[in-house]
Amino acid sequence: MSTKQELINEMIEMQRKFTAYEQSGKFSAEEYYVGEWKTYRERYQELTNEVREMASKEANFWK
Repeated sequence: MSTKQELINEMIEMQRKFTAYEQSGKFSAEEYYVGEWKTYRERYQELTNEVREMASKEANFWK
């Protein structure tokens, strides 16, 4: 199991990759929603959910 910081670092790296893609002028909504970026978006959502769950458990440690 990854630590919260490792997951956040992966998310930041993914954001850098997407920003570079977006700024390259090659952005395609079709690729983003149904093409090669679909898997990317799904992985990012998984990471987001994991980090949110970890943070929620930390914030509610008394439960």
